[in-house]
Amino acid sequence: MAKPGVGDMAPDFTLEGTDGTFTLSAHRGERVVLLFYPGDETPVCTKQFCSYRDQGDRLDALDAEVLGISPQSVDSHEHWLKEQELNVPLLADEDLAVAKSYGVTGWLGPLARLTELKDAPGGRYVMRAIFVVDGDGIVRHRTVSRTGSTYESVEDLERAVASLG
Repeated sequence: MAKPGVGDMAPDFTLEGTDGTFTLSAHRGERVVLLFYPGDETPVCTKQFCSYRDQGDRLDALDAEVLGISPQSVDSHEHWLKEQELNVPLLADEDLAVAKSYGVTGWLGPLARLTELKDAPGGRYVMRAIFVVDGDGIVRHRTVSRTGSTYESVEDLERAVASLG
């Protein structure tokens, strides 16, 4: 399956997470922000999600469902969520099926090993990526960082969601 670009239908999925089961198509009529990230408890991911926690009022004002997706288990997500007091629900894509459908996996190489990833199903890792999906299920914003060394701020997310009109 080709990776979805801006203007394409977002691939549907169902995943278990820290707030229960989430199915993308069940949220038609709502804006959804998908935050793909390499792994719980890694330095950049912790910085990213703590920045969202620290600006929770702005994140809440987005008028969008915001979700993190990575290959760790729900147990791992719950531990990290509690430890860091995070405010974004986290979904477990343990077999990378969703990340693959969005075109955001890469082969684990020397660079990825430096990020302290503990889980790399099939030798693959999840790239840091943001997808903003409109109420019709269409991707309206897409950014992907192959190295995962940077992330989009709450201000970046505000701009992306505001562009939906």
